[in-house]
Amino acid sequence: MTTHTRPETRPNARQEELWNGPIGRHWAEQQDRYDAMSGDLNGRLFAAARISGGARVLDIGCGAGTITRIAARLAGPDGQAVGVDISAPLLERARARTAAEAVTNVSYELGDAQTHDFPPSRFDVAISRGGVMFFADHAAAFRNVARALRPGGRLVFVCPQPASPDIEESRALGLLAGLLGAQGAAPSPDHTDARAAMASLSDPAHIRHSLAAYTDVTVTSLPVETYWGRDPADAVDFLLSRTPDRVVPRVTRKALEDTLSPYAGGRGVRMEARVWLVTATRPS
Repeated sequence: MTTHTRPETRPNARQEELWNGPIGRHWAEQQDRYDAMSGDLNGRLFAAARISGGARVLDIGCGAGTITRIAARLAGPDGQAVGVDISAPLLERARARTAAEAVTNVSYELGDAQTHDFPPSRFDVAISRGGVMFFADHAAAFRNVARALRPGGRLVFVCPQPASPDIEESRALGLLAGLLGAQGAAPSPDHTDARAAMASLSDPAHIRHSLAAYTDVTVTSLPVETYWGRDPADAVDFLLSRTPDRVVPRVTRKALEDTLSPYAGGRGVRMEARVWLVTATRPS
């Protein structure tokens, strides 16, 4: 299948810059870490997606393609999974992993799903594990995805809920950010922009408004468990790898590890978090 991105429209240039720069390279290098962090979502995402043999699946914001490959296996040899992402480093990783795993019914497209020129009515299901928050215009992006779905086709995605002090992960990350902020080093503009985009679909009302092109919209609160590392020291290594130029004093590092210690156990450092599981249908 050959598709292209309309060259005259680049509404999401800032996110393209971020995900083709240090952030995209970091996610590609740390793919296994990020997959482990979100792994608790997979079963519930695919239970909602109900991918059957012969299905044609679109993975939006596919990243390194882990979810795309699972979808391809569920679709079987008569089906196909297509991943689209704006990050060339992540797609390079996706293609390498796909070849290594010998998954043959997968392809990847470099492009912004908000403007990407998908074949109309091509897909039975569109899925995303945390890849839909980064659009410049969510409603326009979801309309474009709806055109790519066959009539009656389904959209299923997960996205973060608002941060809250009564959620373990939010509380811990707030404490960690406070410790790093007290050190006097502000986060880079790149990471600030990426975090802001990550929260852009946290309001259920905005989600529903953005899905005006669909019917049967459901937004369900889903408790999940995120994995951060084998132990607190390993988790702090991962946390600090996001800003490799930052020099952290030993006392600050110890405080970071102490903050994560209550969440450490035999299965590593794990925290309770909450996401929205969203489903919608393209009208017939």
